[in-house]
Amino acid sequence: MAVDVSLNVRSDSGEPLRVPAWRYLGDGSGPTVHLQAGVHADEIAGMLVLHRLMPRLQAAKDKGLLKGSVTVVPQANPFGIGQFRQGRILGRVHEATGQNFNRLFDQSVRLTREATNLGHWQKYLVELAATADLMLDLHTDDEALPYLYIHRSFWPQGRTLAAALKADVAIIWDEGGDGSFEETIIAPWLRSGEVGQRLAATLELRGQGDVSDDLAEQDAQGLYAWLCACGVIDDSVPLEVWQGEAVDIGHMESIFAPQSGVLVFEKTLGDVVEEGERFARILGRPGDPTSEVVLHAAQTGRMVTRYRDRLVPQGAVVAKFTGSRVSVNWAGGLLDPW
Repeated sequence: MAVDVSLNVRSDSGEPLRVPAWRYLGDGSGPTVHLQAGVHADEIAGMLVLHRLMPRLQAAKDKGLLKGSVTVVPQANPFGIGQFRQGRILGRVHEATGQNFNRLFDQSVRLTREATNLGHWQKYLVELAATADLMLDLHTDDEALPYLYIHRSFWPQGRTLAAALKADVAIIWDEGGDGSFEETIIAPWLRSGEVGQRLAATLELRGQGDVSDDLAEQDAQGLYAWLCACGVIDDSVPLEVWQGEAVDIGHMESIFAPQSGVLVFEKTLGDVVEEGERFARILGRPGDPTSEVVLHAAQTGRMVTRYRDRLVPQGAVVAKFTGSRVSVNWAGGLLDPW
């Protein structure tokens, strides 16, 4: 059976919280792996995917096929998972401090015993993953195609992962600065130059509403196939050649809402939109035709994400597109700084 490696932390009020985690131990001849979901607690899809993967890992262990060790944290954030307000979970940001749950992990690893309970949770989660050779952090966007967010040091070897998860797009980044979990895990690898056979990535498993048995089964099978390809499991699962698109992060084009209002998309996810072509409109004051603003593509590219709600605030990212040149909005750093 898997070894229980759950984390014990404390809530904002000091009450005990548990982060369930399990480690499947192989024979020691393969890489060590850390898989987690739900750092943003309102991004649910990955939790179900890892739930569906765990029986596969146990079966591989029982058959003697497990070569490496795999740590699984299906629901990583005990703070955000309880932040329900008016029937809706608010799991992206820590309500008590306003901190994005996937920021400042790099600061947490240096915390002292007197640090916040939130900081200790971040520190312990990093420590649980720190010895892994391979790390995947499972997220979702608002509405999105499945895509990969991966540091350039792990590309093009990350194509195998993209193929296994049937990702449409791989976004290649070079610098962060926000202290995300992924960035914090790979920082010592990059400093030492010991990237070698290691790999870390953030998987965006479509949108927040894309939670179903069929999709979870597909993604769990994809993760299993990737673990086989990496030598973690001694099993053969055929993978198709990846046919997706790799895009430098600076070439991703984010279109912002110039006003608040009713959001109406005229294009759907995956559509290729030509430069200058309209793809959505915002009706600022229903009943007043003059309040309607039409949104156009800044350059030719494929629609990767869309804003989920159909009442959009001014300044929100309405959609993100792939592009073939650096976006005029690109200033370095993150795709989504908040």
